[in-house]
Amino acid sequence: MSRARHAPGWHASAVVDDAARIAPSATVGPYTVIGPEVEIGERVRIGPHVFIERDTRVAEDVRIAKGAVLGSDPQDLKYAGERTFLEIGARTVVREFATLNRGTAAGGLTRVGADALVMAYVHIAHDCLVGDHVVLANGVTMAGHVEIGEWAIVGGLTGIQQFTRIGRHAMVGGGARLVRDVGPYTLVRGSPVTRTCGINRIGLERRGFEPDAIRALQSAYRKIFRSPDPLRVSLAALDTEDATPEVRELVAFIRRSRRGITTARSRSEGDAPLEGREPRSGTG
Repeated sequence: MSRARHAPGWHASAVVDDAARIAPSATVGPYTVIGPEVEIGERVRIGPHVFIERDTRVAEDVRIAKGAVLGSDPQDLKYAGERTFLEIGARTVVREFATLNRGTAAGGLTRVGADALVMAYVHIAHDCLVGDHVVLANGVTMAGHVEIGEWAIVGGLTGIQQFTRIGRHAMVGGGARLVRDVGPYTLVRGSPVTRTCGINRIGLERRGFEPDAIRALQSAYRKIFRSPDPLRVSLAALDTEDATPEVRELVAFIRRSRRGITTARSRSEGDAPLEGREPRSGTG
């Protein structure tokens, strides 16, 4: 580390490695430490006591609040010091004391998209992929290899098991325990048993989805999650040429699920993986 490097927007107590590249318009707060091979884009605002360990790329207009830790080593027993990365998309906000780890050799990259909001005390583990416009409320804890699609919202204190996927425009209620995938456009809540309870209608309306598209999703939801028919039968009934793009996306997401889909029934009633396969284990 070098304490000799200073710029007009850096506090005198900041410690910045010689190998870090920081845009001239970025600001760095008191007692912040920035390590090697970190790239900070234009107009990024970094608060006090932030630690960006290494190999992290922060796009323009990102805001990082006090005490956040970015680009730290993955918490994975298989990690052997290989070079991996963390990327933060433009205009994303990372709030107080959030922790975002770099990837492992399995994926090489942890990525948070643009215009996301990562609230206080969120943990984003190694190899997680978080889409644009995602909101992670306070205390969300993600294990490794979790994927969250764009515009999804995850309520506070939710725990997400490794390799779980959350589809686009889904909403997860606070305090949930996710051990199965969450379908796109759906609303999920409940603890200790988490269930799908409908389509995220209000969220879709706010984002400008047409009423016909929402009605088609609601009809598909009833066929998939409320029908007594086996899941394969329900999906096949929706696999038609006149299905809307949103319904086709929901059907394809469920068919690709390896962990199984969160249903409207308890796990003992049949939300096992479609192909009966469990993904390999990982760590947080």
